Amino acid sequence: MAQQQQSIKQAVQHYGKRLFSFIRSRVKSDEDAKDILQDVWYQLSAIMDTEPIEQLSAWLFRVSRNRIVDKSRKQTTLSLDEMVYEDESGEMIFPAVFMDDDLAADTEMDRAYFMDSLMKALNELPEKQRQVFVLNEMEDMTLQQIADQTGENIKTIISRKRYAVKYLRERLQQFT
Repeated sequence: MAQQQQSIKQAVQHYGKRLFSFIRSRVKSDEDAKDILQDVWYQLSAIMDTEPIEQLSAWLFRVSRNRIVDKSRKQTTLSLDEMVYEDESGEMIFPAVFMDDDLAADTEMDRAYFMDSLMKALNELPEKQRQVFVLNEMEDMTLQQIADQTGENIKTIISRKRYAVKYLRERLQQFT
């Protein structure tokens, strides 16, 4: 028990500020960020009793992302800016909530309108940016897999994805 408390204390000291910044940049208020961070620490304390965590940093950011998504799904209005975020590797994560099949019937029209707008905006992108975005976000390929498949440098692929996301954010700003 003392070992577990020490491990949690070290995790809070080592990752606390960075994790809070990560969460805060993706939610509306400090209070929301603090609530999510508290949930992350609670889940860490609960899981440390049962199993070891090999990659603590990755685990903490993954749990944080999941909590952010859970919170955004519970809200009645969803902001596109709140749903688009970068993970710890700098990869942009696009609004998966619009891709879910579990949406209520009253949001089907919103989803259809968003998807139509997204497809139009995607068609306006340069071919290589569109390809990277589609492969990464819609076909679930990692950026490294895309780089390997295309023979391009990973930094080039990341840059193309970033430009695509930037353009799509501007083009789809009406959904924010």
